Amino acid sequence: MSRSNFGLENVRVLHQTVYLISLMTIIRDKNTNHSEFVRTSNIIINMLVQEAMNYVPMKKHLIVSGSGGTYNGFKPAQKICGVSILRAGESMEHGLNAAFHSVPIGKILVQRDELTFESKLLFCKLPKGIEAYLVFLMDPLLATGNSSVLAIQALLRKGVPEENIVFLNLICCSQGIENIGKRFPKLKLVTAAIDPELNDQCYVLPGCGDFGDRYFGTS
Repeated sequence: MSRSNFGLENVRVLHQTVYLISLMTIIRDKNTNHSEFVRTSNIIINMLVQEAMNYVPMKKHLIVSGSGGTYNGFKPAQKICGVSILRAGESMEHGLNAAFHSVPIGKILVQRDELTFESKLLFCKLPKGIEAYLVFLMDPLLATGNSSVLAIQALLRKGVPEENIVFLNLICCSQGIENIGKRFPKLKLVTAAIDPELNDQCYVLPGCGDFGDRYFGTS
């Protein structure tokens, strides 16, 4: 894991091992078929969730093992929930559910105007009492960050402290991180890669194309 400062106190980039880069190569490749794209994306998502778990506050927990001995361990000291930015964010829910049992999941829908690139919040359904949770906000790609800003603002309006939001992405553009960072400097971000630029359609470059279409097999 490496850190990168774009105005955020906490930006974690997964350690760029040869294995991770090989996985990123698969999802970036336009010739990768649907099943392989999903399988590989799921591996990376699991890695992101595992890294993000380091932000979960823990408390000491003494248990008795199956052999009858005692073990001084830890367990989460705060409730955890997920919020996916529709629809691509739903692809990351399985990774969170694999790490934590019975995690409540909220949904936020933000639509971007393809001509003006401006975003509008269309739907927001969040777990009851979300202000007491550590929130894993999930969206595979962070481009301009405009849609993410609306989603984060929706969480803040519900009383979620900024420092209790952990934003998970597979690929971020540096511009998007800076956009988020200047507005929400206490937010935490975990990503597998930071790409340098956007094209004229505000797609991340080199990116991976439309993640939602590729993951769900639509066009």
